[in-house]
Amino acid sequence: MVTAKVWVLKKHFEGFPKTSDFDLKKIELPNVKDGGKWKLLLESVFLSVDPYMRPYSQRDMKEGDIMIGTQVARIVESKNPAFTVGDFVVARSGWRTHFISGGKDLQRLPSSWPESLPKSLALGTVGMPGLTAYFGLLEVCKMKPGETVLVNAAAGAVGSVVGQLAKIGGCKVVGCAGSDDKVAYLKEIGFDEAFNYKTVTSLDEALHKASPDGYDCFFDNVGGEFASIAINHMKKYGRIAVCGAISQYNDSVPQKGPYIQIPMIFKELQMEGFIVSRWNNRWEEGLRALLKWVVEGKVKYHEQVTEGFENMPVAFIGMLKGENLGKAIVKV
Repeated sequence: MVTAKVWVLKKHFEGFPKTSDFDLKKIELPNVKDGGKWKLLLESVFLSVDPYMRPYSQRDMKEGDIMIGTQVARIVESKNPAFTVGDFVVARSGWRTHFISGGKDLQRLPSSWPESLPKSLALGTVGMPGLTAYFGLLEVCKMKPGETVLVNAAAGAVGSVVGQLAKIGGCKVVGCAGSDDKVAYLKEIGFDEAFNYKTVTSLDEALHKASPDGYDCFFDNVGGEFASIAINHMKKYGRIAVCGAISQYNDSVPQKGPYIQIPMIFKELQMEGFIVSRWNNRWEEGLRALLKWVVEGKVKYHEQVTEGFENMPVAFIGMLKGENLGKAIVKV
């Protein structure tokens, strides 16, 4: 019998999450059996912390539930002929060190995955965040060569991929981030213009200076005040992909306007919210493309790795505060 460590949501978050909102517990797992439902025992190797966990925990979880989330896991014991001990998979089993599975809920890493590439990338650039950038740009923004793309939270797991894919697509790319180090990283990975939104005297002026002619596409990860100002810099017939609203996730009282209808009407803009699971039937296509670009060096990556399963809440809270450059990962 294996004992797993799990993090549970002790108390629903009020405002910004606190470490006291979580509880570390131990649970006994049933044995893997030939004829039983549970045919695989897995151990988590890397776990992901992502912004979506904040609003989804409020919507989908009860106090006492194991925190939602995704991991790269190694198969430790197998009674399923489709999986071999030592295989690595992506699972959506929450914040756990070990778990059992029948196998249907597991996603193999692409067969072309090079040995030299960190398997943790399956939680970031070659995983859900990378796919979010891929489908958000291609299907929602419908970017075209020669256009100008704006992305906020640009040094994060999604935003950093958005900018690089837009460059591959022949676009001019403007990004903003919350520190000078992050801005330097954006320039390093090919952004044409980048600025620190925390230090500019006027966001309105910074957006105009970065692209005086305006923006064809806006990939919004932040919402709130930034989006309210950015919408006034869109070109006619511009497209806005609403991916996230991290500026609002921890608000106890909802933010109020300004309101967007007038620029939406006069500029004839398209604004569309999306969740990447809409393209579940095309994930293989997206992962193949992302992996190819990473291997070719066309898409660069950075991971903020926190060591130790016991530090999951600290890594999660740090990510929500914007302390990560690139993808925030916990190594067990």
